[in-house]
Amino acid sequence: MSVGQAWRLSLRSPGSLANALGLVVIVGLCWWYLFQMAGGMMTQASVLHQWTPGYFAIMVVMWVVMMVAMMLPSAAPMILLYRQVARKNRLAYATLATLLFALGYFAIWSGFSLVATFLQWQLEHWALLSPMMRSQSAAFSGITLILAGLYQWSPLKTACLRHCRGPLFFIIRHWRTGRVGAFTMGLIHGAYCVGCCGALMALLFVGGIMDLTVIAAIAGLVLFEKLLPGGEWLARALGLVAIGLGLLILVPGLS
Repeated sequence: MSVGQAWRLSLRSPGSLANALGLVVIVGLCWWYLFQMAGGMMTQASVLHQWTPGYFAIMVVMWVVMMVAMMLPSAAPMILLYRQVARKNRLAYATLATLLFALGYFAIWSGFSLVATFLQWQLEHWALLSPMMRSQSAAFSGITLILAGLYQWSPLKTACLRHCRGPLFFIIRHWRTGRVGAFTMGLIHGAYCVGCCGALMALLFVGGIMDLTVIAAIAGLVLFEKLLPGGEWLARALGLVAIGLGLLILVPGLS
């Protein structure tokens, strides 16, 4: 069962439309926060900031909200399908289990956000990022694009994308009972999604961590890889594009 089929099937169950609308509201609030955050960054771009514990915490929150905004649209079919399966199994705590599944999923992305914030800190320390939080090094940009492109062709990417594109396959293979089981399933699914999309998120360091156009573009690519037929080939095509752009940046004679 594809993500698109899971989305249509999950919306037929009682209460799913209300849950879907709730997820839409969450995504909308996250994008509103990013708009507000981006506006603040634009006005303060020329002001030097120090990486105090407070500023580090703010950046972690920014990354977490950004990951929710980018990943929740593609994760929604999986979350809603899990809820439907839990209800069909007559779990008295189906709603709570669904919430725990989603919390487990985003716990993994929160860990990813912590690592990304630390990397951002180091890249700024090495003067590889500008005050606008985008790469100011041709070598760094080119290498990042090439590595991300190569990863798109890796067996790990293919395996993780297969799990993300097959919600029912994931549930059958990784089903666990109980509240702890729901949270564990969320952790597992989140790990697969990081393995699938983490390299694409690295491109934020190239295009701009708080560039809303770049954020929206990467979120769209993630959604298309998981939703469209032939998503595996789309991932590889994107890999070739990234490699080509990286070579154009690194080798002046090619541009």
